[in-house]
Amino acid sequence: MTRRAVLATGIATTGLLAGCVSGTEDGDDGTDGEPTSVTMEPVGSVEFDSAPDTWLAYESDYADMGVALGVGEGLQAVGEGYRYHPHYYEELDIPHVDEPTELWADGVDTELFYELDVDVHLVDPNWLEHNAAFGLDAEDVDELEENVAPFVGNTIFRQTDEWHDYEYYTLYEAFEKIAQVFGREDRYEAFADVREDLLGEIESSLPPEEDQLDGVLVWAENDPDEFTAMRISDEGAANQHFRDLDIGDAFEGTDVDGRSTGDSATINFETMLEIDPEAIFISEREQESREEFEEGFVSSLRDHPIGSDLRAVQEDRVFRGGPIYQGPIYNLFVTERTALECYPDHFEGELFDRDRVSEIVRNGA
Repeated sequence: MTRRAVLATGIATTGLLAGCVSGTEDGDDGTDGEPTSVTMEPVGSVEFDSAPDTWLAYESDYADMGVALGVGEGLQAVGEGYRYHPHYYEELDIPHVDEPTELWADGVDTELFYELDVDVHLVDPNWLEHNAAFGLDAEDVDELEENVAPFVGNTIFRQTDEWHDYEYYTLYEAFEKIAQVFGREDRYEAFADVREDLLGEIESSLPPEEDQLDGVLVWAENDPDEFTAMRISDEGAANQHFRDLDIGDAFEGTDVDGRSTGDSATINFETMLEIDPEAIFISEREQESREEFEEGFVSSLRDHPIGSDLRAVQEDRVFRGGPIYQGPIYNLFVTERTALECYPDHFEGELFDRDRVSEIVRNGA
């Protein structure tokens, strides 16, 4: 039965997989070898005869979930390598793949899926079908599902795509589903505890509401002539850190749309100055250090005849905005960094326990 038939009738689809993930350092490999069923929109229920050994993700939020669950060495591919951030894993000294195969190469080739031959695709199949740049259609995705491996995933990073007319999941709701795929619910629960501790630290230290920042999230190259609006108010997982820190959207109440929602997503310096946000967050800068970002991007705003008049530039509040694909590990680091940069008088030092996170990944709760 095809996935579309599943969605139409509500009958669960079944994918039976062989193989199991490798054990952890202490020999505890959870529920490996036991059949399990995972239900997640839009594919319905998928059955596994054992936990997957090899896997891929297009959006790197799901790659990050797999690494957090201690199965990072089974990752075979991601959509785009620059959106996968192994430097965080190196800081934690946890198992991972440095350079997984890239699925994107001026489109997405179904033959590569056959070559990789993984046990599960952690991808929302509708994401592959509805992104015209990929060059895939429903029949291509059904073929991969039938002949290679099932799909489990939901496009969670933003909530602005018209085709996404089914349930959205929060970052941690999706993470819980992926933990079920690998039989590693203990790690999910332990990560949830670490996150709760971080949120408790944030809640106790945030400045009063009247002193909290309103900012804009945009994408731009170095020496920009214009910006692409991304909208902090989008409830997608990519903006989880902004919500956790109560950072407001300075585009709210203007006619600026976010990318994928309309034709008004591109703005110039004049519009940026008219809005004049307290903070500017530049998306997709995770591969750069703060120093590289300052030298390559912020310095160009300081030298720009209009950019230099922006309040955020004058008050040194132009920051890296975080990855658009945000998993549980990325979220911890980016939330901590954003808190330290936005509110240096209220936060200092490391805000989450890195040794604890490394222990969870390697050995479970």
